[in-house]
Amino acid sequence: MTQSTLEITLRSAIAGDYDGSYSGPSAWRDLTGKYKARNLVEVCNRAGFKPKRILEVGAGEGSILMHLDRMGFGEELHALEIASSGVRAIKERNISSVKNVQQFNGYVLPYADNSFDAVILFHVLEHVEFERAVLREVRRVAPMHIIEVPLDYHFGIDEKIAHSVSYGHINIYTPTLIRFLLKSEGYKIEKELLSQVHEEVWEHIEFVANKKERTPAAVAELHTRLSDKALAFYTSPKERAEQMANAITMLTSRDATGLSIFNSGKS
Repeated sequence: MTQSTLEITLRSAIAGDYDGSYSGPSAWRDLTGKYKARNLVEVCNRAGFKPKRILEVGAGEGSILMHLDRMGFGEELHALEIASSGVRAIKERNISSVKNVQQFNGYVLPYADNSFDAVILFHVLEHVEFERAVLREVRRVAPMHIIEVPLDYHFGIDEKIAHSVSYGHINIYTPTLIRFLLKSEGYKIEKELLSQVHEEVWEHIEFVANKKERTPAAVAELHTRLSDKALAFYTSPKERAEQMANAITMLTSRDATGLSIFNSGKS
């Protein structure tokens, strides 16, 4: 394939839906970005994969890029973001390894085939109306991909649709569902990493977002509860651990011989 010829009908206001999302760095996004970056590096390390030229698609305000730069991961980072406010926020960070930041329409990646060693697609697919269109573009511009999605599916989720949609999650996944989506679009899963929300993030949720009083007893109770969850998570069989995980991180490659619902997804 050559540079994208993808045609898709988009609502004219789609970028505007996101434009006010970022007013600069936020403590919450920087905190969660730290652990997303750690997951990303961990899954790559497990495969011995060390990409040099990397594109993040849906880079938000650049929190993951900032942490990757601090960790020395990659030599040259590039970013695409649908929100103009996000593009401004990334540029204002002045991240040394970030070489280019562009706004895009959410689907078409303005690069030729194989422009990068790897594409990062973290916590994007759950927001996207046409997931497969994005995945075909990601697959086109790089041979390797690091993808993470939250595992939002749980019993009773159909009663909380309004809550999920309120923060833009219009697609929900289990490990099985995201594997099916990727494999059916010609992706080969090289490595996987299941993860739970980190204790530091839970502390922020409890004592900052939910404004619970931070007393020694409250902190100790939280850590005891989380330690019990972590013990169950790390000692359970894979099938049970998948039910307890909050996110799955995957390192993928193109699989020219694999499944594809549409042959146009091949390259």
